[in-house]
Amino acid sequence: MARHVSSLKRERQAQKRRDRNRSALSALRTYVKKAYEALAGDDPVLAQSRYCTAVSYIDRIAAKGIIPRNRASRRVHKLTLCLNLFRVSRPSTAVS
Repeated sequence: MARHVSSLKRERQAQKRRDRNRSALSALRTYVKKAYEALAGDDPVLAQSRYCTAVSYIDRIAAKGIIPRNRASRRVHKLTLCLNLFRVSRPSTAVS
């Protein structure tokens, strides 16, 4: 256990960051899961909305440094591919 005041403070700060990052990663998984579920469904408006929300959140936490930018880019790319497949499979109801 740390004894110095500065190391105690660093422990407190690290714990706060760990909790914040854990919460952000949990929210990320939720947004991505909801986007994939919407893309598996039949509603193009809901799919587009959930896709935009997930991509926005991924970009936001990548900008904060919670996840690496390449990982964020990979996740956005996978979501975009699914959205494009969704649009192709339902041409009459495609959302631009």
